[in-house]
Amino acid sequence: MNPDVNPDVNPDVNPVIVVHGGGASKISKDRKERVRQGIMKAAQAGYKILTEGGSAVDAVEGAVTILEDHPEFNAGCGSVLNANGDVEMDASIMNGKDLSAGAVSAVRCIANPIKLARLVMEKTTHCFLTDQGAAKFAAAMGVPTIPKEQLVTERNIKRLEKEKHEKGAPNSDCQKNLGTVGAVALDCKGNVAYATSTGGIVNKMVGRVGDTPCIGSGGYADNDIGAISTTGHGESILKVNLARLTLFQVEQASAEICQNFLNVIKALFLDTPSSYQAALEFFNPDADMKDAMIQLKSLVDTLPSNTTENILKFTEAVIKSPECA
Repeated sequence: MNPDVNPDVNPDVNPVIVVHGGGASKISKDRKERVRQGIMKAAQAGYKILTEGGSAVDAVEGAVTILEDHPEFNAGCGSVLNANGDVEMDASIMNGKDLSAGAVSAVRCIANPIKLARLVMEKTTHCFLTDQGAAKFAAAMGVPTIPKEQLVTERNIKRLEKEKHEKGAPNSDCQKNLGTVGAVALDCKGNVAYATSTGGIVNKMVGRVGDTPCIGSGGYADNDIGAISTTGHGESILKVNLARLTLFQVEQASAEICQNFLNVIKALFLDTPSSYQAALEFFNPDADMKDAMIQLKSLVDTLPSNTTENILKFTEAVIKSPECA
């Protein structure tokens, strides 16, 4: 064995990170470039962590931390204000390797809730801490507090005033320029992770918790399927456990494709050319591909029956293996 080769690193896996700054439908021209630069900085920082051998968890935490420190985003120091004019933040993080997760909600006076969420994941037997309990845990972990004024921006004060004047109550229609931040990553060991963080919605009731800190709604990560970080109207996302639901659909689709591929192989080895052509239609091949596969069918038909049976057995084993499941 080469001592310079890390046995845990999969040479066939290229590290990937995807970062989002929220599902904003409209961004003013004066903010657009600042937002773009913020996203680029977060993505580059996360990718650097991955290329230096860091884990997917390290990468998503690092990327989201940068967005929490950027006043243009609705997280950390850019968080919107609740009905009392205070900042209450939510965050969650998950490791797809073992499904470990950590989350916090209604957090105040902490610069980076995503770091606290990771501490919950790694330093407690719990998955979720909230409000005063989260604050006590943060203090026990040595997480520094900051003056609440440091998290309040002039822009968010004006947003709250405008919301109170125009609507008088929380309304999802006015959240078009706001959004949760998040990231998903795949590291060189093949592990995935997600992280999501938010200040919530403008003029929310004190103590309101949206989808962000709820595992399965604000995000989900599973090495066997993938990773998701959500953004949008929290109450709507919560009702369907959107992150986990989406990954479930991906999982089901993958299983369907594998099964249909197996059906094609069976048709290739055992059935008539016409049934093979019908099975192949599921994959919607172009004319050249279809012609090549029909020729392959003709070639397979010339092989001894024991050869085709063994190839079929091998293919079934591959399709049903954990690598394909």
